[in-house]
Amino acid sequence: MFHLGWFLGQGFGIQPWRGVFDGNAATDWMKPQRYVEMTAALERGGFDFVFIEDTAMVEDTYGGSAAWTLAHGEMAPKNDPLPLVPLMTQGSEHIGVINTMSTIQYQPYTAARLMVTLDHLTDGRAGINVVTSVTHRVAQNFGYDEHLPHDERYAMAGEWMDVVGKLWDSWEPTAIVNDPETPMYADASKVHTIDHRGRYYSVRGPLNTIPGPQRRPVAAQAGNSIPGRELAAQHADTMLAMGHTPEQMKAFREDMHQRLLAHGRKPGDCKIMFLVSPMLAETDAEAWERERARVARTTTPEHIERVLWQLSYISGGTVDFSTFDLDAPMPDILGNGEQSSMRKYVEGNEDKTLREVVTGVRQIGDLGLIGSPDTVAAKMGEIMDEVGGDGFLLYQPSSLNRRTIAEYTDGLSPALRRRGLIRDGYDNVPFRDNLLAF
Repeated sequence: MFHLGWFLGQGFGIQPWRGVFDGNAATDWMKPQRYVEMTAALERGGFDFVFIEDTAMVEDTYGGSAAWTLAHGEMAPKNDPLPLVPLMTQGSEHIGVINTMSTIQYQPYTAARLMVTLDHLTDGRAGINVVTSVTHRVAQNFGYDEHLPHDERYAMAGEWMDVVGKLWDSWEPTAIVNDPETPMYADASKVHTIDHRGRYYSVRGPLNTIPGPQRRPVAAQAGNSIPGRELAAQHADTMLAMGHTPEQMKAFREDMHQRLLAHGRKPGDCKIMFLVSPMLAETDAEAWERERARVARTTTPEHIERVLWQLSYISGGTVDFSTFDLDAPMPDILGNGEQSSMRKYVEGNEDKTLREVVTGVRQIGDLGLIGSPDTVAAKMGEIMDEVGGDGFLLYQPSSLNRRTIAEYTDGLSPALRRRGLIRDGYDNVPFRDNLLAF
C-alpha cells in the first residue's frame, strides 16, 4: 500500500477562479463549508492528509508591478492558513492537516505554541510544513531588506527546528500531576527551560502550554535542494518531492534513505510523497481529450505569460522574466528562490529558447497518469512498485471544485482500493501513527 495526500496549492486563496470553480468564484473561496466538505470527502477517499501551501506577499517582480498578479488572482488574495486547521477537521475524524509556516515569519516560540494549540484543537491531527520562504517580497514584510541567501536560510531553519523541538519537549511526559488537593497541577521539576543561545535565536523557554496528543506535531518539508533534503532527513515525518520519472523518484527516495540513516533515523521515519497532477476523467478517451486541450493551451499568450510570472516568482524575486526575448536562449539563472524548481527549467535546456522552455516544461508532471480511474489506479500501482513507496501528493488547480474532489474520492480512490493500494480505513490513532503505519 501507499499513502495519499492532497496539495491545496493556493491555501485560502482565490486563483485559479475562472471556469473551474462551481459557485460564485469571487466569494465562495472564503466560505468555511468548502474546506470542511473537502476534508471530509478526502477522508472518505482514504487520504492521509491535506497539505496547505502558503506565502505572505503580493508578487510584483514580473513586469515590475503587481498588476498581472492581481488581475489574475495569482497567490493573492490569500488568507492565513492556520485558522483552517481546526476548521477543516470538524467534518472528519482521522485525516491530518498540514499548514505551512515560514521560519522568517514566525519566531520559534510562537510557532511551537501555535502548533501545540492546534494539535489539541484537532485531537492530534495537526502538522507543520516548515519553509524558508522564496522571495524578497516575503522577507520585506517581516523586517528584512532582502531575503537571506538560499543555503543560509536553510541553516537558520535547522536551528529554528531545533528550538521548536526543544520547546515541545520542555514538559516531561509525566509533568502533569493534576492533584487539586496538594495542590499540584504540574510538577515544576519536570518542566524545564531550554536556555537556547544560537546563531539566529535566543530562547529561554519552557513552553507555557502542555504537550498535545502527539507531543510533537507532524513535521513536513518541501525543499528538494541538498539543504532542503538535509533538513527533512533531520526533522521531517513526511516531505514533498517532485516526481518526474519513476527512475528519478527511486533515486530521490534512495538518496533520502541514506540521509535519514546518516542522522540516526530509519528510512521509514520520513514518508516521501511525490507531487503529481494526473489527468483524470470518466473514460480514457475523455482524459486524453482533456490532455490534448491542456497541451494546446501551453502555446497561448496567457499560458506563456503565466509561466514567465512563475519563473519571476521562483527566482526569489530577483529576476523579471518579462524583460527577456522569448526567442533568445533560455537564461542560465537559478536566482535565490526555489533553486530545485529553477533547475527543472534551466538544466538540460541550454540549447532551447525561452519560448520552447515555457511552453514545454511542466513543473508538476503527470507521470503518464492519464485516463479513467481504473487506468490511473493501475499505473499508480506500477509506479509505486518500481519506486518502492511511499505515496503521492495529488495536486489539481481546481482544488476547491466539488466535482474535482469527487473525481478523486469517489472515482480514483475506489479503484485504488479494489487493488489493495491505499488504506480502507484508519486506526483510531493520531496523525503521525497513521502516516507511519505502513
